[in-house]
This record gives sequence, structure tokens and C-alpha cells, in this order.
Amino acid sequence: MTQNLIKMVGISKEFPGVKALIKASFHLDAGEVHALVGENGAGKSTLMKVLTGVYTKDEGEIFHKGQAVEIQNIRHSQDLGIVMIHQELNLMNHLSVAQNIFIGREERGRLPFFLNDQTLNKKAAEILRHLNMDIDPTAKVGELTVAKQQMIEIAKALSYNSEIIIMDEPTASLTDAEISDLFRVVRILRDEGKGIIYISHRLEELKQISDRITVMRDGETIQTLSTQEASTDTIIRLMVGRELFIEKEQSTLPGDAPVLFEARGIQCGRMVKDVSFQVCKGEILGFAGLVGAGRTETARAVFGADRRSGGKLLVNGAPVEIHSPADAVRNGIAYLSEDRKQYGLLLGLDVETNTSIASMKDFLRGKLFINFQKACQNAKEKVSELDVRTPSVKQLVRNLSGGNQQKVVLGKWLTRNCDILIFDEPTRGIDVGAKNEIYKLLRDLAAMGKAIILISSELPEIIRMCDRVIVMCEGKVTGEVVGEDINQQRIMEYATAREENKQEAEK
Repeated sequence: MTQNLIKMVGISKEFPGVKALIKASFHLDAGEVHALVGENGAGKSTLMKVLTGVYTKDEGEIFHKGQAVEIQNIRHSQDLGIVMIHQELNLMNHLSVAQNIFIGREERGRLPFFLNDQTLNKKAAEILRHLNMDIDPTAKVGELTVAKQQMIEIAKALSYNSEIIIMDEPTASLTDAEISDLFRVVRILRDEGKGIIYISHRLEELKQISDRITVMRDGETIQTLSTQEASTDTIIRLMVGRELFIEKEQSTLPGDAPVLFEARGIQCGRMVKDVSFQVCKGEILGFAGLVGAGRTETARAVFGADRRSGGKLLVNGAPVEIHSPADAVRNGIAYLSEDRKQYGLLLGLDVETNTSIASMKDFLRGKLFINFQKACQNAKEKVSELDVRTPSVKQLVRNLSGGNQQKVVLGKWLTRNCDILIFDEPTRGIDVGAKNEIYKLLRDLAAMGKAIILISSELPEIIRMCDRVIVMCEGKVTGEVVGEDINQQRIMEYATAREENKQEAEK
């Protein structure tokens, strides 16, 4: 008989003005991967924070191996063998692999002021070897790939003798090969009787790795399904409470649309090599390619975030000099980074401030004083226009869901009235329902005459949204697809076409 590791029954949690959990339930057995899915704001994170001791529940019961427990704090949760690996990895880049695995639990040497690194390295090597991970325990973490850093987080979890491991969007920044390696490790843990709670918006992954799927919506547990019996359409319907029909978006691009922006022979570092493209008014131009193709690097070079070593930029046919993001913004170019939390938002400030910050001169009364009434009115207009789900424009941005944070970033640039918008992975970490809202916004912006550059690693997103697609490989443009040719096979042909076989891909 399979042992039940965790049973959460009737869990409720309320914050001021928000019922985050409403009698939610979740069960985890030994030796299973149990996926937890739902839109942003569905309650997944809150439920897991209750389980890991970050929050205390208002009501309900938690059973650990059949015994009722009151989880008081994170340390208590760890003592019960429960560890969470967050999407944003919590590692010290300047420390070694072994030091990161055992941080706070270091072995002391003969002298109390010195650490016994030899023992730490040996213990770390044993854990890594157990998982068939080829990682040097003495290597500096900051020098490793994201995938290997993810593996170190797993090794750290095992060093606590954890039986329950929670993985939050573990594949968000991994390549297909790295995902396969991660799944190999997850299966090892499952076969050893560990219980894995797997949180992901990538529904196609769940068929490969999970045994059961629990769907949450609006703080409630909707249904738990066997993965084998659950179709993607069924999961989506349960998540959003309605049918979603995913089809190619209708283009609003006129045949004689003028070119709004052009890049000629852009060069930047090792990752951008003689890249040229143009985007028309009202067009959504996609940038596709595998990880390391140079798409983000191209966007940063255009925006002035990274220094170009060559090439020209033109806006409305006229050459422009862009050496910094400020230069780009003055020329009507906005960049919505894939890392919105670090580069797009001031998380500790409210919605009103974030929507106004790029256009602060427009909200001055005189030269020194801010017209707060005007800034507040602008924020309210953007919240309404973009359907930002927030109780008030005074709400701190860090308290919003990922999808709503993305809308606030967009609101900032719309306030600035930029005509050229670069969206870099705009739906990363965003649930299905919020994705569709972002897609509608993109199409609405294009209909308004904005020129949209969409960088995405999700081919369905590129195929659905784009009028034309530029494909890159190893820092170069290897192909361009338009109309009916925008399909997965054609894009992948160009995405894997290095310089030597580019001509064959074009045949």
C-alpha cells in the first residue's frame, strides 16, 4: 500500500481584502510526482507557503504521514522533510557547489574559525554522484549554467533528508536537453519513494513527468485527475472555468504599411552578428530560435542596454543614435524585459508610481513638484485599459500576479506613448488565462499602429501571434517566414541552420 506523505484538508487563508485559499485540499503520496496547476492567483503558491511554514493556515488540517501537524515555520517544515525549490534560485554565486549545498550547516575544522571544506566536498560529491550529476563540488556556482544550478538546489534539498520536494516552475529557463536531464533526476527521486510536488504552467510537460494533476482556481481545489486520463483541453477548461479556443490570430496589418523601424547590420559582442530586420507599423514581428540564438541580445543592443560594435538603426526611415536606454525611449522604443522583476518594475513601489516613472516629466507641476492627482488618474486609466487586477493603484506591485505585473510594465510604456514595443518572453511564468489577455493586448496595440517585436521560446505563441517571423541561430539571422509558412517545422529548420547548412534549409 502506498504511503500518504501529505494530506491537506479544508485549508483556508485570508489576507486583508483577499480570500487566498477557500477550503483547499491536496494529497501527496510517496513515490509520485503530483502536478499542481492553476492560473496566477489561483492559490498554488499560498497553499505551498502554508505547507512550508511561510504562512500559518486560518483553518483546516494538515497530516504528515497520517499524523496531524501544526507547521509553525520554515524550520519546522524542513524538520518534517519538506523543502521547496523556488523558480528564482536561492544560491550564492561566489561560493562553491558544496558550500551552497550545506550553507548554514558547515563542518568546522580543528580550529573553530576554519571550515572543513574537505568534508563538505566529500558529502556534496556523494549526493551528486547518487543523482548521476557530473558537477564538481569545488566549482563556483556563479560559473555554472542555470540547469546545473537547478540540480544543486535539488542536491541541497536532499541534504536535508527531504522526503517531500516542491518544484516551482523548474524548467522555465532550461533547454530541451536540460529539461530531459532534470526529468531523469526527478524520476530517480520518485523511484526512491520521494514525493514531488511539481508546479508548472507548461502543460505539455505534465504528460511526461507527473502521475496526478490537481487543478486550483480562485483559491479552491477544483479537481484531481490521473495524468494518463487528463487531456490538455480538460486541464485548461478546469483552470479557467471556460473553453479556450487557440487559433491563429487575425492580422490587422495593411498591405502597404510603412516601415516604422529598421536595423541594419547590428553587431554586439559574440552573440549578435550582422543582424538586419525591419518592422512595419501595425505589424507583430516574431523572433524565434533556440536558447543562445542571440534574440534577447539583439533586443538589448537595439534598446541601448548593451553597446553595439556596428550597424545602423532607423526610425521612420531616419537614422537615429541609440547608445543607452534613455536614447531608445526618446526615439519611441520600449523594451519589456524577460526579467520584468529586475528590469521592468520597482517591486517595492505601487502601481501608480510604476506606470508614471518613465514619463515623470509629464507629471510635474512646475519644475520640482509632482502632480500626484494627474499621476493617479493616469494609473487608473491604464489599470482600466489593460484590465490590471488590483484592489487599488496604491497596491505594491510585488503583491500582484505575474500576468498583472506584466500589464503594469506595459502600462508604463503606453504612458510614455512609445510606438515601437519590444516584448521579450512576455508570457514567461504566466498562466493560460493571463496569456490570452496578453495576446489580445498585443493584437490591440498592433491595430493601434504600434510596431511590435515579439521574442518568444514558445513556438505556438510565435505561430499564433506573428505576421512575420525572423529566425536566428548562433547570433545570425538564418531565415524569415511569412504567412502560411509560419509553422513549427519551417521555424525549426531555420533555428538549427548554422551557417554551413543555411542554404539547404532555404531550399
